Amino acid sequence: MHILEQLGLALGLASLAGVNLYLTVFLTGILVRFDALHLAAKYQSLEVLGHDWVLLAAGALYAIEFVADKVPWLDSFWDSIHTLIRPIGGTILAMQALGEMPAHVEVVGALLAGGAALTTHTAKAGTRLIANHSPEPVSNIVLSIAEDIGVAAGTLMMVLTPVLALCVFTAILIILWLVLPKMWSVLKRSFSTVRGWFGGAKSPELLAPTL
Repeated sequence: MHILEQLGLALGLASLAGVNLYLTVFLTGILVRFDALHLAAKYQSLEVLGHDWVLLAAGALYAIEFVADKVPWLDSFWDSIHTLIRPIGGTILAMQALGEMPAHVEVVGALLAGGAALTTHTAKAGTRLIANHSPEPVSNIVLSIAEDIGVAAGTLMMVLTPVLALCVFTAILIILWLVLPKMWSVLKRSFSTVRGWFGGAKSPELLAPTL
């Protein structure tokens, strides 16, 4: 059970970081700071998330993301910047949750955590690209709020019931691996349509043909 709890916390941190790294760090840090997350010896490495400077940095960056994430196309630009940041951040958080492990376990854990964070990030970024083809901004706001609520709920779940979190996040990742290929096929068709608008058929010749 001990190792399952660690895996649940690590996978949860990595997966949620792929959606919103700064909110994940901030909420986990708050739980650590106010002792809502009782750090057993196996979780002592997460104590750093409750440090004043970590909370300040995560809170400030989340405030920026809170605004950027609700503006059409700006949200996709923000996601593109975080294509490396979120997986790396998720990997670091997961390794902190795992603590001291044999070297080969750390390498495998880092690969899995990075893959989990990249999967959820890709799903988020792809969903936003599809939503941005809609002319109204409401969908972006609704998606952003839903993502924040999901991150908050996921954080509580992995802290209170890490074994359940391990099962839930594993199931979510499997579903995303099945859905992502279809999502990208939709995006490819959308991009092809946009390219057609800008580089489509040329206007017919207006001049009469020379006899």
